[in-house]
Amino acid sequence: MDYVKAIFKKRPNRFIAEVEIDGEIQIAHVPNTGRCRELLVEDAAVWLKPSDNPKRKTKYSLHFVENRGHLVSIYSQQANEIVYDAIKSGKIKELSGYDYHQREKTIDNSRIDIYLSNENGEECFVEVKGVTLVVGLEARFPDAPTERGTKHLKELIKLKKEGFRTVVFFLIQHPLGKSFRPNWENDPVFSQTLNEAYENGVEILVYKCDNRLDGIDLLPESIDFDLSQ
Repeated sequence: MDYVKAIFKKRPNRFIAEVEIDGEIQIAHVPNTGRCRELLVEDAAVWLKPSDNPKRKTKYSLHFVENRGHLVSIYSQQANEIVYDAIKSGKIKELSGYDYHQREKTIDNSRIDIYLSNENGEECFVEVKGVTLVVGLEARFPDAPTERGTKHLKELIKLKKEGFRTVVFFLIQHPLGKSFRPNWENDPVFSQTLNEAYENGVEILVYKCDNRLDGIDLLPESIDFDLSQ
């Protein structure tokens, strides 16, 4: 099903947006709990995915927004799918060598986005974070304080100390992002915890995706990151 172009008007709450389609105001689901204030500004062009599910409260979901001449993906759950598919197809060299792939692996009281293992008994847990905030050319995460994100990092630290390989994977979903650092200004607790995770052996991978209306591809090279304040 093709995307529908619309004009963003406002976001009454984090779940829905009011958009204008052919001069009429419609309600669209926003599949991203981040603030996205720099992206979802009045009169920004957005691209909606229609749904034919009669049980849905909203007919559309907001998938892309145009920002500084580029198409930005704000469908946060899609970040997990992109990374998972890229791992399975061997596009992420740092995560090659695993023949078993699973999404949403539960261990103890934790549920990690991606679990990998191989015949040698090597296991790896990967937590994925979609990044949409870009200041200048620098991608930053999170765009709003995230207790949940900090909890995920602590879970990875715990798993690392138990002997597992652990990775936090930042997927930059804004084409202008050239580098990455944690957002100390918006969430110093997450940023400090990310530093602690890295010091404890949790690996950090940063990649970027190329967004098009007919598909999203992971770009082949990793992106530099800087954890300093």
